[in-house]
Amino acid sequence: MFLRWITVLVVSWATVSTLEEISSGVPGSIEEALSFVGDEMELRSSADHDPVTDIHYNWTMDDWIREKYVNASSGKCGSEIDLMDQLYPQPTQVRLAFTRDPSEMTITWTTKDHHEKNVVRYGLSPEVAMMNFVSYSISHRYTFGNYTEDPCPYSYTSGFIHEALLINLLPGKRYYYQIESNGRNTTLGSNYSFVANPGPGSDVPIKVIHIGDVGIFGTSVMVTKQIMDRMDTNDFHSVIHCGDISYANYYSPDAELCGENIRQRWAKQEVWDTWGVMVEPVTRSVPYMVTPGNHELDMWDSTRENNTIYSKRFIMPGNERYYSFGLGMVHFLSVSTDESIDVNSTQHVWLDRTLTYLNQNRDKWPWIVTFQHRPIYNSNSKHKIWKGRVFNTSSRYPNPEIRGWPKDYNDLLLKHKVDLVLNGHVHHYERTWPVRDNVTVSTSYDNAKDPIHITCGHGGKSLYMLEKDYETNRYDHMDKPVYVSDRNNTVWGHCELEFVDHRTVKHLMYVTGEKGPRVNMTITRDRSAAIASHHSLLVLLLAVLGHVSLSS
Repeated sequence: MFLRWITVLVVSWATVSTLEEISSGVPGSIEEALSFVGDEMELRSSADHDPVTDIHYNWTMDDWIREKYVNASSGKCGSEIDLMDQLYPQPTQVRLAFTRDPSEMTITWTTKDHHEKNVVRYGLSPEVAMMNFVSYSISHRYTFGNYTEDPCPYSYTSGFIHEALLINLLPGKRYYYQIESNGRNTTLGSNYSFVANPGPGSDVPIKVIHIGDVGIFGTSVMVTKQIMDRMDTNDFHSVIHCGDISYANYYSPDAELCGENIRQRWAKQEVWDTWGVMVEPVTRSVPYMVTPGNHELDMWDSTRENNTIYSKRFIMPGNERYYSFGLGMVHFLSVSTDESIDVNSTQHVWLDRTLTYLNQNRDKWPWIVTFQHRPIYNSNSKHKIWKGRVFNTSSRYPNPEIRGWPKDYNDLLLKHKVDLVLNGHVHHYERTWPVRDNVTVSTSYDNAKDPIHITCGHGGKSLYMLEKDYETNRYDHMDKPVYVSDRNNTVWGHCELEFVDHRTVKHLMYVTGEKGPRVNMTITRDRSAAIASHHSLLVLLLAVLGHVSLSS
């Protein structure tokens, strides 16, 4: 998405006018929309807090929660939480994201209406009067659904989605910000904040959370609350969401009226709004980077969204599906698994060129990490290894071929010495050994030489345990392949990575209801060969330049 941001830098330290306060209390419909946590959720609505967006969960895993939302013995996530039934004037669904420039940050938010002035004030001080930078937003909205006669009519008009760009950020500094939009603001004296990108070549340890397949289920709330608790005691730099974000392909109890295998004909857009409010305590505090899954891109699995809604609700770098960004000593690359990656595809050309450049600059980004939705190494009996798709004219919604998976992609991972591959899609936790192919593996994480694939698809959706499946009647594990180091399909949770230095990264997996990590292990890489290669090329280049200079 091409964004025409206008950013105004206020160089004077002038006092910022007091913004209109919100004192109406918690709207009843918002309270109802979040009633799934009952008395265990506290909505703080004092003079210092916005009653809508400052949500704090006091969570305990009571039996009634399990009974209402979670059948832990089967892996079912339970019903979706109550949907928001309307949008509100004050800014909600606030979300941060990186750009390709480490000195920038994007912010999006949603309001019911649109006024002339929609700005973000930001600076190095939490005092509004000291926020001496201002960014004006652009705004848009969209409609979705069928306005003609239909067995299952549905129409939706979004709120106004505002997008602002913050520039000239100092590396690693904490910035405070306040959104003024639609005549309201976000925080009423207690401002939001984030930490700017440390920048390439930094030795600052980098901490990220990665999850997949979340939705708006009772278990989704449990995982979100767990992430919030971790953020209370740790400084994370980003969250990476590996596709299948809100599950707006809504299943309705009345959907049999619509036919099509009891599925509604149009993705329920109110699910996106509800998900945006649910995760906002996370997304307004750390950049939230996403890659699309089949429930965002596939025509059938997204219930006709087909990437259109993903591209309107998220601001990611590049074409927003496959892109890259640096974060300190790590460079992340989003890969779109519902698109071709064969040698003739645009995605393959982009990925090959980008990885070539990153390897030439491994001194700046010693760690290279790809993240995607569908895994190319996986031991689930239904999903197995992603092999793309051939054209199927009998499909209800014919989809294009998806070529190049897994071989052409795996060849690029090995060629460019990618360190880690993060996945979702399969609703369980799984981690491979350093792997070259299905049979060539190393059973040690010390001085690993090949990519390690980590699937964290247990972020809220039903687990792939012993549930019924229309083909095999089981969502169970296959016999454990040689490349699998660890796997678990009986718990929900999230994963974390801490890049300690240029050769050490820690991987942790947390389970809901447990304080400590269920998995805590270390991966090391030998960087000497890469550094020596980079040094040799530099010496050769200098020698050639010296020869040319002497010759002339």
